[in-house]
Amino acid sequence: QVQLVESGGGLVQPGGSLRLSCAASGSIFSIYAMGWYRQAPGKQRELVAGITRGGITSYKDSVKGRFIISRDNVKNTVDLQMNSLKPEDTAVYYCKEHPRNWDPSFGSWGQGTQVTVSS
Repeated sequence: QVQLVESGGGLVQPGGSLRLSCAASGSIFSIYAMGWYRQAPGKQRELVAGITRGGITSYKDSVKGRFIISRDNVKNTVDLQMNSLKPEDTAVYYCKEHPRNWDPSFGSWGQGTQVTVSS
C-alpha cells in the first residue's frame, strides 16, 4: 500500500474553482484505479471521481462537467480540478487507492482535505 497525502482544499465562493492534489509515497503506475471521495457532515462518504490505470474516468452525476480527475504516473499524483463549485460540494475530500478493483474495502486512504464553498 502507498501512503496518500491530499492538499489544495480551502474556502471558495460559489462559482469558484479549486484544485486538489493527492501525492503518493510510491508508484501508482500499477494500481488498478485511484479515486476521490467526499464526506459531508451527517452523510456517508461517496465516490466523486475515479480514474483507472488506463486513464478511463468516471464521475458522480452531480459533478459531471464541473470536475476533472487526472493522474500523473511519473509524479505519482492524482489531481481533482473542481470548477463551478456549489455550496453542496462542501465536504472533506479524500484520496484513495483501489489496488485490484473498485471495492473500497481494500487500499489506503489519505487523511482528507476540507473544501468549503460559501459566500
